[in-house]
Amino acid sequence: MAISLIDTFRLLASFDPPRRSLRGAPWEEYVDWSIAQGLAPLASYNLEYRLGGADAPEWARDRLLSIYQGSLNDNVMKLVNFKRSVDDLEGRKLLLLGGAAFADTLYPHVAFRPVLEIQMLLRRMDVDAFAGYLAQHEFRPEPDEPAHGAARVVSDGRTPIFLYADVLGSERRDEVQGIFERAKPMRMYGSSVYRPDLEDMVLLVVLQHAREGYQVPWLSFVDLRELVMGAKSMGGLYSRSMDVALLLERAKAWRLERSLYASLSLVARLFPETTEAVKPALPPLRRATRELLDRLVVNPASEPGQMSHVRGSDRLRRLLTGQ
Repeated sequence: MAISLIDTFRLLASFDPPRRSLRGAPWEEYVDWSIAQGLAPLASYNLEYRLGGADAPEWARDRLLSIYQGSLNDNVMKLVNFKRSVDDLEGRKLLLLGGAAFADTLYPHVAFRPVLEIQMLLRRMDVDAFAGYLAQHEFRPEPDEPAHGAARVVSDGRTPIFLYADVLGSERRDEVQGIFERAKPMRMYGSSVYRPDLEDMVLLVVLQHAREGYQVPWLSFVDLRELVMGAKSMGGLYSRSMDVALLLERAKAWRLERSLYASLSLVARLFPETTEAVKPALPPLRRATRELLDRLVVNPASEPGQMSHVRGSDRLRRLLTGQ
């Protein structure tokens, strides 16, 4: 029986996949796509240890397994090196975002969530000082203009570190200050590294989606799925139910209601089991706005390979981020 790419994705991106045969799955398409989307390590683990191979072809299993093993080694190297670099830093409050913040709080194994780069949110006044501190640990400024909205990017040749500041724009610095005030310490990285609280982290992921025009690896939607569902496989900072009222209040203050609608709608579309959890958190937008977002963002972004920069994409980003 033929199995669609979406069905294969859903099964192999689950933390508790039901046993079934994947003999008819589109492996020629899925393997390369899953690697590009950051999904291969989790898929490999599911195939090898949860599904007993699921009748997948040996070449596909071997290729995915090599990515899993590489992800494990690469993540450990990057995170240990990062810890060594920041462990002795005192008197600062630096917020860890993205894969480095999620690998040990959302995913049952550190190898499941590739950490391609370290993302950090800093107060504007700390950016230069922290970049200078990292220079003592062989992290140098990248020669190109900072990408993805970062204020600065430094690298030791193996791990780029993206430093963000004023992520909500200069007019909403009070809201950014609130993110810092609510952040929780990450003692494993010393006394200066923190993680944003759950509702803030949801909105920061949503903000990244919007800034990238929803051309993000599908792994990011797995991140958001676990945040929305309360990281049930874990027992850490994000293993609790969202405070929906607070989430909606902050989304309005941050002017991210449209983005929150689009990102949560995508999670519900990609993972139907999240629909009931997502519904209460959808902002009450006008029907015309919802239909526009569905047409321009949700529908194309929920089809593998379909999302591309649409005409007027800069205007769409401004619409989504309020900036």
